[in-house]
Amino acid sequence: MIQNLPSPAQPLKIGTRGSPLALWQAHEVRRCLMGAFDLPEEAFEICVIKVLGDQILDKALKEIGGKGLFTREIEEALLDGSIDIAVHSMKDMPTVQPEGLILDCYLPREDVRDAFVSPQFKGLSDLPQGAVVGSSSLRRRAQLALKRPDLKLVEFRGNVQTRMKKLEDGVAQATFLAMAGLNRLGMAHVARSAIGTDEMLPAVAQGAIGVERRLEDGRVRAMLDAIHDGATGLRLAAERGFLARLDGSCETPIAGLAVIEGDMLHLRGEILRPDGSEAISGDRQGSVADAKALGISLAEELLGQAPADFFSWKG
Repeated sequence: MIQNLPSPAQPLKIGTRGSPLALWQAHEVRRCLMGAFDLPEEAFEICVIKVLGDQILDKALKEIGGKGLFTREIEEALLDGSIDIAVHSMKDMPTVQPEGLILDCYLPREDVRDAFVSPQFKGLSDLPQGAVVGSSSLRRRAQLALKRPDLKLVEFRGNVQTRMKKLEDGVAQATFLAMAGLNRLGMAHVARSAIGTDEMLPAVAQGAIGVERRLEDGRVRAMLDAIHDGATGLRLAAERGFLARLDGSCETPIAGLAVIEGDMLHLRGEILRPDGSEAISGDRQGSVADAKALGISLAEELLGQAPADFFSWKG
């Protein structure tokens, strides 16, 4: 039995970004913990923390610091004890956590696919020559440039609602969002189509929610163990092992997806030149027990095929 469960008098503090999707995710973690321990809503406090990545929307992530922009202030609050746990979209997370913190709790994964979103067109193949497409993701931009070099790609940052407003204002004719986020927000109807993973391999850990904690906090560890989804953990071990060996960041276009069938795991991975002029892909299959090793092995294979300047812009 876990000692000192949260109570209205001493609530567990859940740190999160303030976007509608981030808040949904924090509320979902609260819901899962409430159910697992028969606790009232008042036994938890949602703490919204402003992060730099949500405040600077007019520059590409690679220009202002990469993935850590969505986590740094939240992790500082976790380290100084202002919050007890932090809820993250796993595709935003660096592969290395600050000393003293650990990510070892994941909720069941949502739809991993990218969504095609456009007021006018049904899918990527329907876009006319030279159409303007908005995206802040280097991975999506490189994949689009590889498939459709005729498209004009423009920077497109902000939460789901901000990006939808930009489409309405004619900043771009189409964009791409994660189906997982749209499903969670009850906005699946916004997607004109979901793009199959064979056509566009998603970002590593897309659709997964992670809960970060202090390494030495045994009470929180025991609580999170009760809501952890083991299959998602294994899939992310492979994908994040792949990403970590590639030294993936917001400056490198990388995609990866692991699926589990029985006790076997199948991992596909892709690396692209930032300008979309070339892609290298591969896959691995093996025991789920070797998930992380499979990811590292696939990364080493792709790195072995890539020239030294592969992640540099041509010209």
